[in-house]
Amino acid sequence: MTQQPFYITTAISYPNGRPHIGHAYEAIATDAIARFQRMMGRDVFFMTGTDVHGLKMAQTARDRDVTPGALANEMSSYFKEMDDVLNISYDRFIQTSEPDHHAASQAIWKALEANGDLYLDRYEGWYSVRDEAFYDEKELVEGDGGEKLSPQGTPVTWTAEESWFFRLSKYQEPLLKHYAANPDFIRPESRRNEVLRFVEGGLSDLSVSRTSFDWGVKVPDSEGHVMYVWLDALTNYLTGVGYPGDTAEFRKYWPADYHIIGKDIVRFHAVYWPAFLMSANIALPKQVFGHGFLLNRGEKMSKSLGNVVDPTEYADRFGVDQLRYFLLSEVTFGNDGSYSEEAIVTRCNADLANSFGNLAQRTLSFIAKNCEGKLAADGFEPTQDDLDLYHLVHRACAEFERHMGQLEISAAIESWMRAVFACNQYIDAQAPWTLRKTDPARMVAVLAVLYEAIGNVAIAIQPIIPAATAKLLDQMGVPDDARTYAVIRERAWYRALAASGFTLAPPSPIFPRLELPAGE
Repeated sequence: MTQQPFYITTAISYPNGRPHIGHAYEAIATDAIARFQRMMGRDVFFMTGTDVHGLKMAQTARDRDVTPGALANEMSSYFKEMDDVLNISYDRFIQTSEPDHHAASQAIWKALEANGDLYLDRYEGWYSVRDEAFYDEKELVEGDGGEKLSPQGTPVTWTAEESWFFRLSKYQEPLLKHYAANPDFIRPESRRNEVLRFVEGGLSDLSVSRTSFDWGVKVPDSEGHVMYVWLDALTNYLTGVGYPGDTAEFRKYWPADYHIIGKDIVRFHAVYWPAFLMSANIALPKQVFGHGFLLNRGEKMSKSLGNVVDPTEYADRFGVDQLRYFLLSEVTFGNDGSYSEEAIVTRCNADLANSFGNLAQRTLSFIAKNCEGKLAADGFEPTQDDLDLYHLVHRACAEFERHMGQLEISAAIESWMRAVFACNQYIDAQAPWTLRKTDPARMVAVLAVLYEAIGNVAIAIQPIIPAATAKLLDQMGVPDDARTYAVIRERAWYRALAASGFTLAPPSPIFPRLELPAGE
């Protein structure tokens, strides 16, 4: 059977500084969605990377007395290292200085030009170097000292230079019609409403080239012009799947199923990007999802406050899977969320060490010690308690599937935890340690029910904590090809494993308890 393609992307990170916990959150969430879709049998292509062009990178390179290319390579390596540390299963990590990306960006430029949507004029207006964004006067806010700031609170400067313009105003009505016909194009609903208000307020043509610096993709046949960094950056989503040209890869994966991005760049992805694609006669992505910000104890991250966190340090301190689990369970995907070291320790100890990890450890240890590691064949008559646990676990796994399919990641984890709690209630109520003396046959049946239930909940949660579940499922002897949601529904893997003569070795713990560093 041919697998249905699925294409998902993160926003590509702007690497004028090292990655922070917000970058890690987006990568982890997108990775969980990609892993889930692979488990659903989809042919997934997962794209991430860095956006290395623009004035901000040129200025940072000048300040550090290095070339922009050298800075791009150095800083991009930190983002790739972060992804690798966090077990991000990307298929391509792009850097926008790569030759195929320059070719793709110039190809889409020519497509916009061929459609009559580019013209040469003079740009005069407000520009935020930090945001790499142009702003109308009406969008600016006043700072504490009376200075003009962007809507994001970043400094703006008055810019005047010759520029190519894109006829964004031409696409106001086509965009509004697309939003109306595709209500899930922008999610969550709060982001959609923001975009609708912005577009309904009127669109001005967009400056899409710069002449004041040269670090970027050269505009075809226009000496001295480089592309506006956002036109170049957004095109990476096409580069990754073989654009330009009618390639098999492009036909297979485009349009993208999801662009997962931060809420501060929704306008670029939900207004500018679809307008560019309409002009180039390229299909639009299916959905743009703008997630919220991570707040350190409720405060925005700021170097001046000293609360910017290196995610690789957290991964080293608490564990990669523990960090992944905390961020995806604690924060409702789409909303802002808060984190602290205390919160990470508390949740991971409660859910992973005490509930799931302890459940698996005591069950598997009991089987290894009291049953010589042998699994009972599925030939016993289940009691109502057994059937209740089977049904609850299967229902929870089905709810996990449904929520993940809707990008309701924290709700999916809540469903999973209900299954874990039910397993713990079952083992406490059945008390196999007592049955060992009073009813050994019933003990064996209880352990068989628990073994299958633990295997199923471990299979289900793989997208969230992939390394820990792989270790547990390896210990349990669950074959690689049985670690899918379809196999949970079919209830086949346990019977096959028990019949194979598999012997369980004494297990090693999966989740050690976390401790806060001394003095915290």
